[in-house]
Amino acid sequence: MKPANYPTEPAHLWEHFYRITQTPRPSGQEAAVRQYIVDLAREGGHACRTDAAGNLVVSVAASAGMARRPTVIVQNHLDMVTVKTGDKDHDFSRQPLSLKVTDGWLQADRTTLGADNGVGCAAALALMTDSGIDHPALELLFTVDEETGLGGALNLDPSLLSGSLMLNLDTEDWHELYVGCTGAGGWRLRRSFDPVPPPAGSEQWQLSISGLAGGHSGIQIHQQLGNAIKLLGQCLAGQEGVQLAGFEAGIAHNVIPREGQITFCLPGGGGARLQERLPQLQQQWLSWLPAADSGLELALEPAVLETVLSVADSTALLDLVALFPHGAQAYNLLHPAELVDLSINFARVSLAGGELMLESSFRYFNETQSLPLQQQVLGLARVFGLEVTSAVAYPGWQPDFDSPLLARASQLHEQLFGRRPAVKAIHAGLECGILKGKKPDMDILSFGPTIRGAHSPTERLQIDTVAPFWQFLTALLLQL
Repeated sequence: MKPANYPTEPAHLWEHFYRITQTPRPSGQEAAVRQYIVDLAREGGHACRTDAAGNLVVSVAASAGMARRPTVIVQNHLDMVTVKTGDKDHDFSRQPLSLKVTDGWLQADRTTLGADNGVGCAAALALMTDSGIDHPALELLFTVDEETGLGGALNLDPSLLSGSLMLNLDTEDWHELYVGCTGAGGWRLRRSFDPVPPPAGSEQWQLSISGLAGGHSGIQIHQQLGNAIKLLGQCLAGQEGVQLAGFEAGIAHNVIPREGQITFCLPGGGGARLQERLPQLQQQWLSWLPAADSGLELALEPAVLETVLSVADSTALLDLVALFPHGAQAYNLLHPAELVDLSINFARVSLAGGELMLESSFRYFNETQSLPLQQQVLGLARVFGLEVTSAVAYPGWQPDFDSPLLARASQLHEQLFGRRPAVKAIHAGLECGILKGKKPDMDILSFGPTIRGAHSPTERLQIDTVAPFWQFLTALLLQL
């Protein structure tokens, strides 16, 4: 149900966004939201085309008197990250989101909101359905499977597009214009262990961590948000005789792990010593973790285990967790502490029945700068006997500060809002780099309203940035 205080202006944009939040759209399951768009397009008499990957392009004719202007591509992705808190019962594949407005922000109830990139999709649809908006010919491009590796963009059929100007609406800070983004790569690492029965007389435990903020592994990687994998590993570091049975934390390569649990056995009396140590660890972490992680909680409970790893294998796995890199690795020399040049996310760990899987992804502007980091991870894999599978990589979008589109947009922004926009590159994997590789003649610009906490249950959209974002988008189209 739509909240009573749900925003109403601009009307078309907010109504489309509401409909999008009521339509399940996990990565790889975009059929329903794509059909919603197709039905709208057909009602308005607009042509639709799809490719084999499931990407959709809707062609919207130019307004009267604007047919001679260049066609503009307006690009967004259909899918959303699906993260919820542990106490929230929600099936993202079939249930609509429950929305609320709090202190000027639109949020979902303990789940991701999908404003990344649903609000951009809603703006594109508003351009199609609001007859009061004048614009040149538009190609509304909706890609699929962005959040799990930009698969839609990587597999896009470029013959769907004719435009050479593109507006990407997938960035998250109003009053900022983006002209570059990172490339990325990653790995899955696996190893099999030979589990054994727990030693006679051992204590069996489950340790859980919750209350961390989590978040976007690119945009938020410099914020020192707690990583559930790293913190759980620290809890057991130095515990004499520990033998691991299970370890589960993290949900996706592009999400900072926010909760998890580890099961293990200890020699008699070990549990009491660990229980005494946990409040000290928590206090230490909260002394340097950001305020967003202030809800951190640790819980130690008895468990029943059938098998565990040997002491030697358990020690090796905990050493691997301690040594595995995570976080910002290099900052831009011209914009220190503002723009991360290189980062890595220690994203997932899964241990069950002696089978171990780790997942990690890294981001870069200059791929050669990432080579030592890649060598570090591959070196760890060799030392710890891990089988490595590389994830699908994608290129970055090299910043073009001399872009004619950027110059026009910057001037317009200053005219409308009385301030120069910040011109930036983003430490995240926009689809722009991939799409420019498919159509090198394109001049691209990215912007959007303010979103915070993307890829986490705290994701929220700042309502009062949406109307000026819409004003800017429509005014820019009049000038192109």
